[in-house]
Amino acid sequence: MSIEFIGMIQTQKVSETHPASGAAIDKDYVRAFAQAHEIAGFDRVLVPHHSTGPSATLTIAYAASVTERIHFMLAHRPGFTAPTLAARQFATLDQFSGGRLGVHFISGGSDEEQRRDGDYLAHDERYARTDEYLDIVKRIWTEDTPFDHEGRYFRFQGGYSEVKPLQKPHVPVYFAGASDAAIPVAGKHADVYALWGESLDQARELTRRVRAEAARHARTVRFSVSFRPVLAATEKAAWARAEHILAETRRLRVAQGFSRGGPQQSEGARRLLAAAEKGSRLDRRLWTEIAKETGGRANTTALVGTPEQVAEALLDYYDLGVTTFLIRGFDPLEDAIDYGRELIPRTRQMVAERRLEKPSSGALRVA
Repeated sequence: MSIEFIGMIQTQKVSETHPASGAAIDKDYVRAFAQAHEIAGFDRVLVPHHSTGPSATLTIAYAASVTERIHFMLAHRPGFTAPTLAARQFATLDQFSGGRLGVHFISGGSDEEQRRDGDYLAHDERYARTDEYLDIVKRIWTEDTPFDHEGRYFRFQGGYSEVKPLQKPHVPVYFAGASDAAIPVAGKHADVYALWGESLDQARELTRRVRAEAARHARTVRFSVSFRPVLAATEKAAWARAEHILAETRRLRVAQGFSRGGPQQSEGARRLLAAAEKGSRLDRRLWTEIAKETGGRANTTALVGTPEQVAEALLDYYDLGVTTFLIRGFDPLEDAIDYGRELIPRTRQMVAERRLEKPSSGALRVA
């Protein structure tokens, strides 16, 4: 099965080593950032959601207007928008973008984050709500006649959308969440299940669980893993760059008054920290120091090495059935450009060679 590369764009330059400054939206930066990913050969870019940040939906609408081919992944938290309205918004955006939308449904791993928007449901309940939410969204996308719904979290009469997604049967559904409450929802709904950059053993265990849940619904699921590649011309230079990134991350966190400790309810954060406890360098290239420093916040594990070495590490995950890689750098725009020079084409080439050697192995593992 072919592979997909996803990048990430934000509305201003910001990362663990670059504190946000200036206006929350830098229109020129968004345009350059989106276009750089398109030129670099990415298939799709994620636009993240944060409870105090700009609208990801409107950011994608703008980015789609200044690009031609690249697809988008909208981070969306169920519960703040009625599912009937959200479904119509997504279908409209898919039409205007020429069928380039995917939606990443994130139930939320932090009570603090959720409460900023007035959501007081407990962690496990949020996943139960997402299950009902996705049932409704998919029906709005696909049904030809109005329908009523009365459930635990939502109730309406005559729900319907005149606009349907350009993509059939609907836009791709990406889903994240590693807790016991999340896995059944993933198996039922996800087209692509996303996990952070865990060790190979962790990824093998988690993808097995999701496959088993999907099989209960006679479904198959594709898998995505997220990394922060740190590249250089030599391995020694790559590790030196990694150490500089760690030092700068620590310096800025002290200056900003941050301390360690990710969202306590985030199973993904717990899993990253569990990996970090086993060592700062795992498997071939997995580097866990930034995850440890930040308390497992977001996708903060890296693959460190030359482009060829990192491509080889990505293939280890491909051999587990992972066919999507979300990669973003600590120097966001510059790294996206750099990934397009060698890492992306080299990985695609190596996957093509692997498929010629074992033409059915990847597809069988994914199914």
